[in-house]
Amino acid sequence: MNTQEIIKKIEQKRGSKVITYVTSDRQGPVNARVAMDIIPIISAQLRKIGKQEKIDLVLYSAGGDTMVPWRLVSMIREYCDQFSVIIPYKAHSAATMISLGADEIIMSDMSELSPIDPSTQNFFNPIDPQNPQNRVPISVEDMMAYFDLAKNKFGIKSDAELTEIFKKFVEANPSIHPLALGNVNRTHNLIKILAKRLLKSHKESMKEDEIEKVIEFLTEKLYSHQYYIGRKEAKEDLGIKSVVFADKELSDLMTEIYEEYNNEMNMTKIWNPETEIGEGNQITKKDYKIAYVENVEASNYFGISLEFKRVQQNIPQKTPAGIINIPQMQIAWRMIGQGW
Repeated sequence: MNTQEIIKKIEQKRGSKVITYVTSDRQGPVNARVAMDIIPIISAQLRKIGKQEKIDLVLYSAGGDTMVPWRLVSMIREYCDQFSVIIPYKAHSAATMISLGADEIIMSDMSELSPIDPSTQNFFNPIDPQNPQNRVPISVEDMMAYFDLAKNKFGIKSDAELTEIFKKFVEANPSIHPLALGNVNRTHNLIKILAKRLLKSHKESMKEDEIEKVIEFLTEKLYSHQYYIGRKEAKEDLGIKSVVFADKELSDLMTEIYEEYNNEMNMTKIWNPETEIGEGNQITKKDYKIAYVENVEASNYFGISLEFKRVQQNIPQKTPAGIINIPQMQIAWRMIGQGW
């Protein structure tokens, strides 16, 4: 059974029109994230579908651009009276934010959400000592936890002492520019504003205190971006009232469509350049599909092309006589094409 056949079955079960948005989270360079380039792709499919009573978005992603959720949700809502998200398995970070904007979040026992606290990375972030070309990302939760440790665990309250704590934070090695911290604070505030707008967009509005509770949990109280939230915890502990438990028939369809996309994109396959180039090959070109947007009539995918090549490189090795260069065969790869 292919994905479009499963989509048709979900539509029959739900009495809705279904669009899927799936981004690969495979290790290595063959993965994709939630990104703004999805807007024209989904827009084209929505225009073909037209105005509907119910639209379901089947969503699988490990996250991405936090500016996408509000743009995507508000666009989909123009085409339906009720908007629901169906989560076969992972809907993390930015994908959790997309889910917050739905009137229903359909979850099976395998479905999971995550905190929406981001890591920020810009010109003012510390330089990575291991790779000077990169900047070290700063986790919002790590920064908040540092000051929480000072104030609530060590009992530091005075302005003078907190100023010293701030100086130590900024003067750390590698050093953290104050503007990098400003960017963290701005992003943290933006995430909370976007989450509130998404939760307020529901057909049946949530109370203000309920919205604040959900946002506080997802941005501050779970303490790890790798804390994954199942349906029972999401509904009963976090108070996300839009969570709906899928019955067995729908849960089975959700698992089937996840497995189809998993097989198509090899999301659980270990990334190994030696395997990708193939035994005995000196140079190989391979194509990968790393994101999908589909409905029963149309299918779009994002693909990349990689070239793999065996090259000899000198690897420094310590010996009793000093450091010597030992030639070793390595596999180099480069991207030679990408796009929808």
